[in-house]
Amino acid sequence: MTHDTPQPPDADEHPEGIDTSVRAFLGSLVADAVSMPVHWYYDRRALARDYGTIDGYLAPRNPHPDSILWRSSYVASGPESDILREQAEHWGRRGVHYHQFLEAGENTLNQQLALELHDLLRLDRDYHVDRWLERYMRFMLKPGRHRDTYVEECHRDFFTNVGAGRKPINCGVADVHIGGLVPVPAIVAALGPRRHDLRQIVRTHVGLTHKDAEVLEAADTLTQLLVRVTRGEDLRTAIEERASRWISAAKIRQWDGHPDDVVVGRILSPACYIHEAFPAALFLAWRYAGDFAAGVCANARVGGDNCHRGAVVGSLLGAAAPIPRRFVEGLRSAARVSG
Repeated sequence: MTHDTPQPPDADEHPEGIDTSVRAFLGSLVADAVSMPVHWYYDRRALARDYGTIDGYLAPRNPHPDSILWRSSYVASGPESDILREQAEHWGRRGVHYHQFLEAGENTLNQQLALELHDLLRLDRDYHVDRWLERYMRFMLKPGRHRDTYVEECHRDFFTNVGAGRKPINCGVADVHIGGLVPVPAIVAALGPRRHDLRQIVRTHVGLTHKDAEVLEAADTLTQLLVRVTRGEDLRTAIEERASRWISAAKIRQWDGHPDDVVVGRILSPACYIHEAFPAALFLAWRYAGDFAAGVCANARVGGDNCHRGAVVGSLLGAAAPIPRRFVEGLRSAARVSG
């Protein structure tokens, strides 16, 4: 199952002149948008039946056979915590697609927040917790701002605590999901991989919603990998040498003898929990080093929490090699990052 080392870029690839850290952020956005219609599909036969072979952007459609919105709930204590707003009527119903109102090439809520963070960091040229918390809360509370039906647990927990009267700086919880890694590529792109306090900024920011020690450690590992790869280190070497706490070289070579859906499905869970989701993402990035399109599409096809796993897969693959032009041109948020 081993994939060859990177080949020279094809003519349809995005120009190499773009900064590699920006390209990494673009890669994470692309992987999210490719995965969006099949996000949290665990029945792969249903995934293939509903969307065929995933090789680009598609629009989501109802019903979603694996949706758990019918047993999900969130009750705001008042207007200061009403983050579902017009989407609330879709919760508690069967078959509702998590991202039903997004269009092909659009990004899910967590990546929309990463874009907001990226915009703010570029404007301020620095990281200020209070500035971000103000922007985050304003974004989440504005009706129709993001058009995404699903709001992840970390945001529900945060605004539950806001509604209980806590200061926003103290509203995060020990969330254990890989969604906590989504803002990392945005921070690296906006502030640059040479920023001396980059790792501390990442830890501070991720900790606002994800106080879990493993998530914070994974965020730090991803930061270090992005720094190394955007500065020219070989992606596979970087993963083997700098992410060994999460995935060893021996396991990589053992798993490389199996198809993607065995590694991410039987050996490792395709679900969102960081202790398996992060190694799964690192493995896919290692396996598809040098082949961005194959990697982000493979990540989508194995289902589960492919959108948030894609923040890792897409950013590492994007940092290591050019992104095919068709993925950049079809991404609704591309101009906002690279324009």
